[in-house]
Parts: sequence; structure tokens; C-alpha cells
Amino acid sequence: MIRIELDEPTLSRTRIATSPLWEVVTSLYLLHRNPGDTVGWPYDGWARHARQVLAEVPETAPVRLWFAAGSRSPDFLSPIPPVPTPTLAEELAVLRATSAETVAEFLPRYYPDGPPDWIRPFRDDPADAFGRLADGVEAYWAAAIAPWWPAMRAALDEEVLHRARALAADGPDALLADLHDRVRWERPVLTLVKPLEQRFAAVNQRLLLIPLIFSRGALTCSTDHPEVVAVSYQARGAALLAGQPASGGHGPEPAALGPDPLTILVGRGRATVLRALTRPATTAGLAATLGLAPSTISEHLTALVAAGVVNRRRAGRRVLYALEPAGVALVSLIGPATGDRQASA
Repeated sequence: MIRIELDEPTLSRTRIATSPLWEVVTSLYLLHRNPGDTVGWPYDGWARHARQVLAEVPETAPVRLWFAAGSRSPDFLSPIPPVPTPTLAEELAVLRATSAETVAEFLPRYYPDGPPDWIRPFRDDPADAFGRLADGVEAYWAAAIAPWWPAMRAALDEEVLHRARALAADGPDALLADLHDRVRWERPVLTLVKPLEQRFAAVNQRLLLIPLIFSRGALTCSTDHPEVVAVSYQARGAALLAGQPASGGHGPEPAALGPDPLTILVGRGRATVLRALTRPATTAGLAATLGLAPSTISEHLTALVAAGVVNRRRAGRRVLYALEPAGVALVSLIGPATGDRQASA
């Protein structure tokens, strides 16, 4: 168990951020923990592609250091996101700028008996080592993750909006209590259910929650930053990895299944959108999840709002759609789909 004792100022400063760099690291941990052919649904197809990238693109070689590191590596190799929604370039700029003083401070904490061979270059020539690592991350990202990133980003945006609304409406206690089935919140201790046995106290800091598509239930914790304690957790939406990356805006053809009452009533596309709105979503998020053009999703949403079964409300610069009580009743009373259906454009 990792137990983090949070004082009131730290708890009150709970925030949420995304991190492309942390996605890279957790994707590599996912591959390392599952060395065989099968990683598990929905990651199998992506994992085969990623392993091919690592084998055939020599520029990705530096990222293999996370295989050598295993599940525990110094936090300076995956720094805290500098802003709530950073680009990979912004995070790699922070990585490249890691100072020799930071390495010298934290290496003895992680390796009291001396650093292993794989990390010594970061001590001996930090600028060169961090530069090569950042270049490797860029190459790996471009070939292994970037094709899926538009859909991932849409899913993460919705996760952040969902959690931010919960935080604003119900406070950090309710948010942490519902974060993940292996995260336990018993004020003032946040417990991550892991094989490690560690305990930390966060005093007058900030708790940063980082949802990750590649987590697959794995939880990570970063405590080296003087002002921030970061905890990652599994984001909703990982199922998108089971599909093809960067679709051209047309979903797969529907399977030949028996009659679906909701489809008969409102049409296949609108039925699929209704069922996808089990939690609030944006037009872009629905388009990425369902593999449809945003214009098609927008058309369906406009009709559903006009019918009074869906509502729309603004959350910052985004517009969220959610089921009205009539929509909830429509979906639940008519029942689930008689199989896995997707909308057609």
C-alpha cells in the first residue's frame, strides 16, 4: 500500500491535469509488464503495433530505459505536467531542462547503494542524456501513440470535465472516494492499493490527479516535487484503443443483428448517441468514441435536444451534452441494444 496523508491545504488544492509524457511512460510499463503476445483487451492491437515500432524504428531506442527501470524510476524521468493540458513538446522541454543538481539530489534517494548502469549517463552528462531521451520519446510518440491521440485526447478532455464538475459540485472528498476501485480515501489518508509499502505526508502542497488511458488499473505516485503530489489513475475511454486509429469519420458497418426497439423508434445513429451519453460528453468526444464525423454527431444531438431527451450546457469553452430524465427513461425502459452496434454516418 502507498499511503499519502493529505493536510487540509493540500486537499483543498486538488487539481486535474493530462500528460502525454505520462501516457508514454505508462504505455511502456504496460508493454514491459506483459512481455508475451497478449496484453489484454482493449490494448492488444495497439501493443502489437507498438512492439513493431520499438523493433523497427531505431530512433525509439532511448525509451527502452523504462524497461530497465521496471516499475520504479526517479520522478525526474517523468516530471510533473507544467500546465493542466500540456503538449508533448511542453513536457519534453521540461525534461530536457532537468538540471544536474536535481539528478544529484534524487539519485541517492532511489539508489543508496549506487546508481545502476542504465541511469549513470543522466548523472555524468545530464544535458546529453536527457536530450537523447526526449528525442527517443518524440520518435516513439510519433509512431506508436500519435495515430490514436485525437481520440485519446477527446476521451481525456471529457474525463477531466467530468471530474472537474464533480470536484466543483461535491468537493475533493467525493471526488477521491469515487476515483478508482484501488484508490481508497479515508480522510486524511489517500491509499493506493499496490504491492509497495510506503507512506508520505503532503503538507501545504497541491494534489494533482492525472487520468491515463494506458494505465489499465496501474496507479503511480510522484512525490519528489516540492509543491505537488501527483497521482495517476485509469481514465475512462480506453476502449477506443480497440479500434483503428484516426478514422476517416465513418464508423464500422453495423452487425446483422435482431431488431433493436430503440433503433426502430429513433434511428440507429440517434440510438447509439443516446446510449453513449451515459455520462456527459462533447461532440468531439462522441465523434472519436463512435467513429463518426463531428457533423453527423452534431446533427443527431440537435434533434435529440429538440426532442427534449438530451440537454446541452457550457463548461468553460466546451459544450457538454447529457441525458434529460426523459432520455434516461427512454434508454433504460426500452432496454440495452441487442448486441454491439455502432452508428452509421
